[in-house]
Amino acid sequence: MTFLSSSLPSTPNYFPCNTLVIHQSHGTSCPQTRAPSCACQIDQGKMGRRLFFTFLAGSGAMSAALPSSGKTKKQTPFDERRLLEQNKRIQRENNVPDDFPSFLREGFQVRVVAPDYYVTRDSGLVLWDIAPGQGDCPKDGQQVTFHYVGYNESGRRIDSTYLQGTPAKVRLGTNGLIPGFEEGIKDMKPGGKRRIIVPPELGPPVGPSTFFSSKQYEVFDIELLSIQDCTRRTIGFYSDVVCS
Repeated sequence: MTFLSSSLPSTPNYFPCNTLVIHQSHGTSCPQTRAPSCACQIDQGKMGRRLFFTFLAGSGAMSAALPSSGKTKKQTPFDERRLLEQNKRIQRENNVPDDFPSFLREGFQVRVVAPDYYVTRDSGLVLWDIAPGQGDCPKDGQQVTFHYVGYNESGRRIDSTYLQGTPAKVRLGTNGLIPGFEEGIKDMKPGGKRRIIVPPELGPPVGPSTFFSSKQYEVFDIELLSIQDCTRRTIGFYSDVVCS
């Protein structure tokens, strides 16, 4: 799934926790560094330096800093309509829930199409409160118990605690969730239901060492069940955290 810390094994059976660790945005971060662009003169005698920079260029580490020489294709209304119809057709085949957002992807450009009652935050997280819930919102250090269903851009279900038969439990503020998921659940109330759209920058890291091979938006339907206070106990040389 889309959400556990890098300390956890990269398997499809984890919940929205950071694979760094869990989430586009979804937010509630794991910045990726890019190698700076640099130029240098290489003497014939400095083969080590030549080989080093040849390796960087060949591996693509410097490519992100180079200016793009290609022209961006302007998308016409016909292109958008075609992409939207294609996306909706795939979603229908995946039996997506009502009011599921659409994603118009062309190359690296993605546009989210969702009903007007979806709210977009400054962080990039998009959400819709299906049911508000009651009580107080969780705080850092507290444990939240929740159900969720995770979807990819095509509406295919990638994980579900309902199918597993057991809700997820995570302490907030411990990097147990991807940023977008933590932001999305942090101001929910028990009994509340919310759909969040997590953008890639608020999602899990990608790469050979993680389960995720490409950056995509992810959608989660969350149901917050309860909030528990947690305390640390120490018995001799043994120490743990108990939540109740």
